[in-house]
Amino acid sequence: MATKRNRPDQNGWAEASFKKAKKIIFARDRVCGICGRPVDMDKGFPDPWSPTVDHIIPISKGGDPCALDNLQLAHLQCNRVKKAKILTPQLKE
Repeated sequence: MATKRNRPDQNGWAEASFKKAKKIIFARDRVCGICGRPVDMDKGFPDPWSPTVDHIIPISKGGDPCALDNLQLAHLQCNRVKKAKILTPQLKE
């Protein structure tokens, strides 16, 4: 049996704040912060292209679980591939 991770944004002190921030992120962003493609807000879990919230700096790396500047909209698939990595922004030429 898998053990349940203690994540402050899912079952801890930041859960209520994260839920409020998630609503703001879903209203604010329209493109995936990881791949840059539009996100269809009508798709639902478990569709790989459904909207989800990504922690830019993962909680496991010290990122704030509910700070708006640490959250971005992402496709579920992109977020799963990213995992707990910190991506460096691509330079535009």
